[in-house]
Amino acid sequence: MASLRLDVTVPLRTFPLRVALDVGAETVGIVGPSGAGKSTLLRAVAGLVGVEGIVRFGDDDWSRRPPEHRPIGLVFQEYALFPHMTVRDNVAFGGPPGDLLRRFGIAHLAAARPATLSGGERQRVALARALARRPEVLLLDEPLSALDPHTRDTVRADLRTTLRELGLPALVVTHDFVDAAALADRVGVLVDGRLAQIGTPDELLAAPASPFVARFAGGNVLHGRARPEGALTAVELSDRTVIFSTDDARGEVAAVVYPWDVTLARSAPADSAQNHVQGPVTTAVPVANRVRVTIGPVTAEVTADSASRLGIREGEHLVATWKATATRLVAL
Repeated sequence: MASLRLDVTVPLRTFPLRVALDVGAETVGIVGPSGAGKSTLLRAVAGLVGVEGIVRFGDDDWSRRPPEHRPIGLVFQEYALFPHMTVRDNVAFGGPPGDLLRRFGIAHLAAARPATLSGGERQRVALARALARRPEVLLLDEPLSALDPHTRDTVRADLRTTLRELGLPALVVTHDFVDAAALADRVGVLVDGRLAQIGTPDELLAAPASPFVARFAGGNVLHGRARPEGALTAVELSDRTVIFSTDDARGEVAAVVYPWDVTLARSAPADSAQNHVQGPVTTAVPVANRVRVTIGPVTAEVTADSASRLGIREGEHLVATWKATATRLVAL
């Protein structure tokens, strides 16, 4: 399988998009805030915007090819299905449907129109239409953003399986790190038109290149001054709270701890965990079967059962606890 190679510059309103990237037979997720240039990157690959630089697939130079001559399948953010066409006709607009309707479990919907479909069904139709072109590269723009929370997890799992089975170079852009981590082999964080970091999801979580990457991946980012203290590094925060890490660092740092590494209790537990932040609960937000609880600068993510047992509610005084090994330090 040939690789997709990009080295492109596209002028945007407030900054240029500059990305160099190689994508093999894998899915690469591009995450970042709104306006970072994610969708523009897809449009550059598809030939829908003018670029400086190169877009190549193997030895084939796509830089001067018009969009209709690039073997690309593009799934738009809102799926962009034709409302007056049936499911079969929407898929056939991309190319001969073949067995795609059966493959994506939408054969029984062949005569239906998009307005009668669920979000997950519309996504499958859009993906089948993109694949009907027999593409060599697949591009997906926010493929899960139009789905409700109850549908999202199921469709995300189905899409992950489909991408693995296809084995095509694929670019998926999203503002949600969880979606990117679930779908992609590698994830790149795009900030102001540049890739701040790219790696496997585990690599980005374990060693974020910057506080922005850590925060975008869902981490708590606590600023402080690091100093050695025995076998550990002590970090004094702005409120004089001292936390500990097994990472080696000196001077101004960002201490990163992920919500799933934080436990909650009424008082500090008598165990090996050395980091404790005490205070009233400022927010307690249910997310699926878990609850995100914020105490001071730290957000913890606990099961709904744990939250119920603790009787968590806003204003309640709790202690957030985590281990020194769960504290990553990023130099500023």
